[in-house]
Amino acid sequence: MSTEAIQAMLQTIEDECRFTGGLTGRYTLRQETFDAMAAVRREDFVPDKLKPCAYDNSPLPIGNGQTISQPFIVALMTDLLEPEPDDVILEVGTGSGYQAAVLSQLVSKVYSLEIIPELAREAAIRLQRLGYDTVEVIASDGSSGLPEHAPYDGIIVTAAAPQVPEALVEQLSPFGRMVIPVGMPHLPQELLLVEKFGNKVTSRSILSVAFVPFTGKVDA
Repeated sequence: MSTEAIQAMLQTIEDECRFTGGLTGRYTLRQETFDAMAAVRREDFVPDKLKPCAYDNSPLPIGNGQTISQPFIVALMTDLLEPEPDDVILEVGTGSGYQAAVLSQLVSKVYSLEIIPELAREAAIRLQRLGYDTVEVIASDGSSGLPEHAPYDGIIVTAAAPQVPEALVEQLSPFGRMVIPVGMPHLPQELLLVEKFGNKVTSRSILSVAFVPFTGKVDA
């Protein structure tokens, strides 16, 4: 894919940031986020027949009823985590591995959980083949998180849950952030930013979104 296609994607993300900034509070994103988006070849994470559309600002199907999120949403969710180089991040919903690959450019370790074994296997092979060695994919129902490696500096959820899973909140570090879409299928969903300040937990809506539904068991 051409450099022009990648630059066009980055420009679209910048335009979307300006358009939605009144809602998100982010009229632009950190340069590190743009650099990470530019470094990961999105075409490597979509089916062959969709590669010509890889850099379009739209979600694309990846099989098993799942999608790869549009670049703007990937960039926004990444930026909302405010990742730092030494951070350890938990992702719930590996999909094709694209979001994990982007995060791996910014942090020291990404643990990624995928409930669909076929997707988990394919993503693990893909990420290893492409050299994303700091991402570990685990076939698991992500609603319970991954307590053996907690706490996490950030948690990112890439499917809409009916409510924020309490297990994930508990696994956040004392000053961690979680970005998660919340809402029922076919109803309005909200992208939430959950922040921990010691023992205090706050949550605020960032943007209306549309994600595939969370398929694990969620306890409030």
